[in-house]
Amino acid sequence: MSQQLVDEETPLLRPAQQKKARTPLPWRQFSIILFLQLAEPLTSQVIAPFAPQLIRDIGITNGDETRVGYYVGLMHSLFFATQALTVLHWSRLSDHIGRKPVILTGLFGLSISMYCFGLSKTFWGLVLSRALNGALNGNIGVMKSMMVEITDSTNLAQAYSYMPIAWSSGGTIGPLIGGSLSRPADQFPNIFGHSQFLKTYPYFLACAVPATFSMLAWVVTFLFLQETVPTRVTLWRLLRGKHRKDSTPVKGPVTPTVPTGYLTAEDTTQRAKADGDPKPLPLRSLLIPRVIIAAGNYATLSLFDIAFRAVQPVFFATPIELGGLGLDPLRIGNILAIYGVINGLFQVIFFADLHDRFGSKTIFSVSMAAGIPMIITLPILNALARVQGLSPMVWAIVGLQLAFSVIVNLAYACVFIYIAAASPNQASLGATNGIAQLGVSIMRAIGPASATSTFSLSIENPHHAWIVYYYLIALVCVGICTSLLLPRQLWKNQH
Repeated sequence: MSQQLVDEETPLLRPAQQKKARTPLPWRQFSIILFLQLAEPLTSQVIAPFAPQLIRDIGITNGDETRVGYYVGLMHSLFFATQALTVLHWSRLSDHIGRKPVILTGLFGLSISMYCFGLSKTFWGLVLSRALNGALNGNIGVMKSMMVEITDSTNLAQAYSYMPIAWSSGGTIGPLIGGSLSRPADQFPNIFGHSQFLKTYPYFLACAVPATFSMLAWVVTFLFLQETVPTRVTLWRLLRGKHRKDSTPVKGPVTPTVPTGYLTAEDTTQRAKADGDPKPLPLRSLLIPRVIIAAGNYATLSLFDIAFRAVQPVFFATPIELGGLGLDPLRIGNILAIYGVINGLFQVIFFADLHDRFGSKTIFSVSMAAGIPMIITLPILNALARVQGLSPMVWAIVGLQLAFSVIVNLAYACVFIYIAAASPNQASLGATNGIAQLGVSIMRAIGPASATSTFSLSIENPHHAWIVYYYLIALVCVGICTSLLLPRQLWKNQH
């Protein structure tokens, strides 16, 4: 009778399985990682405001203004070029000896190289310090690995939504520091006018701020950051090739995690099985289709994004009659700062919920497609400015362009989730991020120069006026085609 009662009260259709509740983020360690991520955008962007004047001051151009841009572009690209040469090695090393030692080395390198940059009086001194800056900075891939290791499948998307705050803040504060503190004896004669040292090295103070911040970040890492690699070996044992026999377990539990598009308990179970062998895989074993697809999407996204970011301020500054908007540096800085704030807030407030509802593939595809209308706003802005000047309609379209930019940036968090899911096992997560970061560093080394050169060609010859927009749209189309290779359901580890 009781069985019959149960059968009668049991619904014919089982209710849909409820989504697993989102685990609270481990805020102590998570906030430390966000804090550490400020170091790279600060050090890479602080030179932007004073780089042209610095090149003039050292005399490498012999007074030829047409060569200033070439040397400035070389300094910007050099950071990412040398980073591309070493980032994979740092990420792979972190799989063996742990994340913390690699991060400490990177922060120390950032600090020393920025102090050296501020003290350089020759072009080759600038080149060497900038190269050192990029070569020792493999932290970004390592920190992404840590982000996965301190979260689980329910809160990884929420964690990645906070990443733009660090990058937007660093990208905004860095140029402000560089512009405000360069040549302090001239800008603040009452405070620094009597300092012979700052007169001799007028850019040291601007470089010393991010250098000191990196040193502070080193102290925070050393004292408070917890290791997340389950087993690790000493560098000496790694060099001697004995890491397969001896490994040092990390004190405290380390929970393997897996990111997913629509995340299920089955994914976590399979990842746990795959992680039964904690050994990092050799590089050849990581060059599998899903790693290449995820890294390729990250590279194409970064190439388009950095190309557009290089063209955008140049477009704003170019006179209206030559194809731009003719804005002064203050207005350009305000626009970019507003974008940074809006982008950071939007990602934090909305990305996790959007990801839970639509999944990684849909958001990534829509974000890439938003690049096309974002580019089209550029010629529309110039056409309106030629007729109306800087009218309210022009500013409304500038706002629309910023809105599309925010949508495009949603793609970053999605591709980070795909990269983490592509890792064959937890122990190879650092190397997988390193492969992805290698491609991105190469794209960031060539993207700005190619985009700004194309823009220069478009304003020099009226017959080529649209070539820069064709170029940018072509980059978006490549990104859209690459995104078609991404699966709707994220890869699952099979052991």
